[in-house]
Amino acid sequence: MSLYGRLFARLYDRGIAASERAGLTEQRAALLADASGRVLELGAGTGLNLGHYPAGAVRELVLTEPEMPMLRRLEPRAASATPRATAVRAQAEQLPFDDASFETVVSTLTLCTVDDLPAALTEARRVLVPGGRLLFLEHVRAHDESAARRQDRFAPIWRRFGHGCHCNRDTLAAITAAHFEVERVEHGRFPKAPRIIEPLISGAAVRPS
Repeated sequence: MSLYGRLFARLYDRGIAASERAGLTEQRAALLADASGRVLELGAGTGLNLGHYPAGAVRELVLTEPEMPMLRRLEPRAASATPRATAVRAQAEQLPFDDASFETVVSTLTLCTVDDLPAALTEARRVLVPGGRLLFLEHVRAHDESAARRQDRFAPIWRRFGHGCHCNRDTLAAITAAHFEVERVEHGRFPKAPRIIEPLISGAAVRPS
């Protein structure tokens, strides 16, 4: 792991705190209210979703995180969370779980950073039971053409600054291309964030039976 990767993990919570206070925390809570059954979270980071999962509806919670500096911060939070969670080091593109083993897969601000988005979504679909749901909260490519061009210009710089984050991904189109049925989607904004990552989507997609 690079020195910047360790620094990024150390400063992540502080860097996103203003956005959380300005409404991102509420968006997380609204999304995760629909989580149920055996739940898998992709790229859980430092565990900012913990505390928003409904204990009565979630039977088991498994958190994946590929980066060791993030995982070290995630593990103690997972162990003390309600519902208690298990943290596992794993990439979204190579999940160490059986087919059809989760009722819910969660991705919040994660699909922008995976190396291979189609592979990650294929894996999410594979581990979901038929009828299972992918809950997502992701910043995405802007609909406005001038804003999208701005994202394209800044994408190489942002990937370095954001530790692999792609500011111009059309994630909703990728979800559809991965043979999910989009159940609902809301278009909003990432509060207190740079304009190139401001467009935000939140919603649910279903693995067809």
